[in-house]
Amino acid sequence: MNAVLKENATPSATPAPLTPFAELDRDLQLLAGNRERWVKTSVAERIAILAEIKEALMPVAQAWAETASRKKGIAEGSPLEGEEWLSGPYCVLNYCNQLMATLANVQNKQHLKDMPVRQLANGQVVARVLPASIWDHLLLSGVKVDVWMQPGVTPDTLAQHTAGLYDAASPLHKTGKVSLVLGAGNIASIAPLDVFQKLFSENEVVILKMNPVNDYLIEFLTPALKPLTDRGVLRIVRGATDVGQYLCNHALVETLHITGAGSSHDAIVWGPGAVGQANKAANTPQNTRAISSELGAVCPTIVVPGPWSAADIQFQAEHIATQELHNSGFNCIACQVLVMPRDWTQKSALITAVEGVISRSQARALYYPGAKSRLADFGASNPQTRHLHRVGGEDVLIAPLDATNGTAIKALEVFAPALNVTELPGSDAETYLKAAIEFANTQLYGTLGANIVIHPDTIAQIGRQRLEELLITLRYGTIAINAWTGVGFLTPQATWGAFPGHTLQDVQSGIGVVHNTNLFDKPERTVVEAPFKPYPRNLLSMSFTLLPRPPWFITNRKGGILGRLLVAFQYRPSFLKIPRIFLNALLG
Repeated sequence: MNAVLKENATPSATPAPLTPFAELDRDLQLLAGNRERWVKTSVAERIAILAEIKEALMPVAQAWAETASRKKGIAEGSPLEGEEWLSGPYCVLNYCNQLMATLANVQNKQHLKDMPVRQLANGQVVARVLPASIWDHLLLSGVKVDVWMQPGVTPDTLAQHTAGLYDAASPLHKTGKVSLVLGAGNIASIAPLDVFQKLFSENEVVILKMNPVNDYLIEFLTPALKPLTDRGVLRIVRGATDVGQYLCNHALVETLHITGAGSSHDAIVWGPGAVGQANKAANTPQNTRAISSELGAVCPTIVVPGPWSAADIQFQAEHIATQELHNSGFNCIACQVLVMPRDWTQKSALITAVEGVISRSQARALYYPGAKSRLADFGASNPQTRHLHRVGGEDVLIAPLDATNGTAIKALEVFAPALNVTELPGSDAETYLKAAIEFANTQLYGTLGANIVIHPDTIAQIGRQRLEELLITLRYGTIAINAWTGVGFLTPQATWGAFPGHTLQDVQSGIGVVHNTNLFDKPERTVVEAPFKPYPRNLLSMSFTLLPRPPWFITNRKGGILGRLLVAFQYRPSFLKIPRIFLNALLG
């Protein structure tokens, strides 16, 4: 996750007489020379470039997913390979498809024409970005994704606050800069999607410095992104901390984007060690370039009491375990704090079921540097920490958290397979939910993602409008209702990033958003909602969605097959591919 990382980092060798820094200089000079040409690149050519990337990616998609799986300790043939198919090639192909669709209709903002738009009780504008096609209705049946705009945007002005970069009258249209993207080391698609953000949404050419943890991806990103490197608007480099520092302070680099840790962000902006602390105290940044960021958080999952069946408990236990253990827990939006209703009679049954799913889950390596040390610190911070053993792999740590007591764990992202469980009182579901929202807002570090698990009958009891009024007060960049915020990451039409308002002095989960293929200029957050019950069990409660156990669940028996099939579908969508996807989804 740290974009400038000292561990496991060796700069690549370069032919004499060039030094690595000299080669970086050459790359940056090339990019700087192509800034204005990229700004003038037509919409038609940009669409063609995205189509070329799709064609260039597919020949390496399988090797990409399989190599990433092996590097992360996933056994060959394991259903968990699906994680690498979905969070790698699938995300990139999906982004290409969605941005191509937007750009094809961006003139006069025609891509907004059929998008459902409404207003919340407080006047905020909400755009329904998914489902947006017949494919969404079939493959993500019942899943809804809304993008909420910042206060002040109205239905009449939404078009004015969309795709400003592609409005010839807008100052944004004329920008042209060189950007440094510091790639993330955990999820394979983060780096290429951040590159796309800079190129297609901000008109900036890019030098991408890969994280040493996953710079093996260069073997696949180089051919996949060749349409961009051939045009001289992208360069991909590897290296250790010295390379990152050199690039961050290079005269030709005008903007920065980092996905990583707050400590890395602060070292870039303020400087390292005591010097950085003094600069931050004096509010005198060492690096004054514009910087955007996505920096993780201590993310909660809030369980709301309700009339759950035994089957509901088991399904949602799998759901919560997935939120914690997807990618072996190395996610910025991994569930780190499970918030439970203290007086709910089914509380113990759910916690027992979650622990059972975790204990039976397929173990894998702690591939991310520093994980064992962070887990040791987590265990040392609480003498009540328990080890959930998994056959053939590392334990998962689970510990109670006193919501009323100040503790460092509320402000420290563990970034490893560890889970806190806390309990809050509440005389009824609404009172409890208000308390849980207050807890998340005031006691947990960061604003990247929050999950809420709530029975449909409980939503009806609270009232849909009242629920949305409560969500208005929950200050997170992505909120998932009966879903995981990772679905927001997988959805390129959604926005991805922290809740607006962080500053360089208090950056928390970062500044700015990425993805956002509808090109909204003033988004506030994304809200994802999925069915509480999977198909076909949902039919018994008169819910007619078709989503079975999702392919990203760690318990999905067909995850690897589904990942491969969904990548093939994104490459060339077709009704002929749907039956096989449906069959494996039902068997999963």
